[in-house]
Amino acid sequence: MEIVTINSITTYHRFRGLPKPEHPLISLVDYSLLQFPDDAKTVNIVMDFYSIALKRDIGAKLHYGQQIYDFDEGLMSFIAPGQVLRIERDPGSPTGGSGFLLQIHPDFLWGSTLAHDIKKYSFFDYSIHEALFLSSKEETSILNIFESIKQEYHDNIDVFSQGLIISQIELLLKYCERFYNRQFITRKISSHQMLTKVENFLNGYFSSEKYQEAGLLSVKTVADAMNVSSDYLSSMLKQLTGKNIQEHIHHKLIEKAKAKLSVTSLSVSEIAYELGFEHPQSFSKFFKMKTNSSPLEFRKSFN
Repeated sequence: MEIVTINSITTYHRFRGLPKPEHPLISLVDYSLLQFPDDAKTVNIVMDFYSIALKRDIGAKLHYGQQIYDFDEGLMSFIAPGQVLRIERDPGSPTGGSGFLLQIHPDFLWGSTLAHDIKKYSFFDYSIHEALFLSSKEETSILNIFESIKQEYHDNIDVFSQGLIISQIELLLKYCERFYNRQFITRKISSHQMLTKVENFLNGYFSSEKYQEAGLLSVKTVADAMNVSSDYLSSMLKQLTGKNIQEHIHHKLIEKAKAKLSVTSLSVSEIAYELGFEHPQSFSKFFKMKTNSSPLEFRKSFN
């Protein structure tokens, strides 16, 4: 299916039947004003700007990541530049819905701390099945911030407007980070199920000796096996266990190394290669850092 690349906010406005944006690098749109062409069915979109949305009853299904979502409830989604979004709708269904769509070109943030810090908000990399659900109170807080941005956006933009809007965007992202943290806590059952899956995967991986052929296990490999993003998996595990996915991998790797050092006669170099290290020195340094003893010192403690 063809992918439509939208390289400017102005182009997006034209694509969705909206008036020209009041500022070329930022736009705040009322979802009720969005339009689809009469013959529109499905479209894949890649945008060159950030998109933050709170939407309800939009009359469409969105594919983002691995799942389909109907936005029948208040739901926030976060899309970074270069990510693919597929919009699927019945031509007979109503367009619009309610909520806000905030679009921010990276150039709008130029010169501010947010230009760098926005990349730290890992929810921009989440699959859509971890979009943000809001309580009524939380939704009110988010809508108030959108209203503040709307007021500044629609007023005569002056030398203070950019800084004021960026401050509101930072506040919006911090609230969303807080609400995501609450979402992690209130979804402990599903999170613990994910933790079990991760443990089973790691145990199976190292028990099958796959690492001898594949090299060191990467965070991406585990995340792909769980069908989630690396950032999401690390954040979830950090909330549950205090360790991110990299630390879980390292823990299993050290367990395997200790077993080989204690019950086999393999040399340190042979163990290093079997565990996926390209250089024995790298393995020795890694083992020393994690255990405060060298591989040989650990082995001697068993003799």
